[in-house]
Amino acid sequence: EITACHFPPGTSKWNKIEHRLFSFMSKNWRAQPLKDMATVVNLISNTKTEKGLKVRCVIDENKYKKRKNINIETHNFHHEWNDSIKPI
Repeated sequence: EITACHFPPGTSKWNKIEHRLFSFMSKNWRAQPLKDMATVVNLISNTKTEKGLKVRCVIDENKYKKRKNINIETHNFHHEWNDSIKPI
């Protein structure tokens, strides 16, 4: 059995690059309505830190097959973030 517990969105505090960029992304988004995916991607893509670190952002439009023979059980506690993969 494998258990995967994820940080909630916006809390990946251990990712140092994301942590450095998040404040700059927030500044870019300020007062901008996020009306569609293209707007979000453009705002993220146009982020640059004072030291020149740039963000690359693209939409992944690939279609992925769902696996039918995987026994995934969601947890009662924060089921949207925590799962276990159990043997069939």
